[in-house]
Amino acid sequence: MRPLTIAMPKGRIFDEAVKLLRAAGYRLPETFEESRKLIIDVPEEHLRFVLAKPMDVPTYVEQGVADVGVAGKDVMLEEKRDVYEMLDLKISSCYLAVASLPNYQKGELHPKVASKYPNLAIQYFKEQGEQVEVIKLNGSIELAPIMGLANRIVDIVSTGQTLKDNGLVELEKIQEITSRFIVNASSYRLKGKEIQRMIKQLQAVV
Repeated sequence: MRPLTIAMPKGRIFDEAVKLLRAAGYRLPETFEESRKLIIDVPEEHLRFVLAKPMDVPTYVEQGVADVGVAGKDVMLEEKRDVYEMLDLKISSCYLAVASLPNYQKGELHPKVASKYPNLAIQYFKEQGEQVEVIKLNGSIELAPIMGLANRIVDIVSTGQTLKDNGLVELEKIQEITSRFIVNASSYRLKGKEIQRMIKQLQAVV
């Protein structure tokens, strides 16, 4: 039987999830976090780790290439993939917010919002009764208001320092975000015992 395959994003979520797995009793090599590989096998634990872009993790799990994964709630809401969300791991806490330059005036004629999360942004402003044009960007969202591409942005905030450093202010908080443990539906049937064990062990340390 092939190893249990876990999709994870590189960076903060990966580092915190690895700590959590170790606390849950999984023996992962000491050099694990330093590896540059995109696929890391841990044969002694019958595990395989696939390191993907944060937005791609739910896709790998939905398509069954990975059995389970760790993904931010922001990505789950944006991507709306058909996976089971089994556990709030309570790691990588941050929140989704609307921000702009300090001189922003509400009521502009053609409101433009830049975001990595177009679906979430459209849904949020719709709920506020506001029609906006959403411009999808893949990174450095703070540039949009500075360069005049958009009046506001919707982005992830953890400490608020990046906004401050770029002269932006937070206008509204949209939603608290943490990382979730997600599972592929078929894998849950075929590898239920292994997956349940992992959930149980993680639950004990969350």
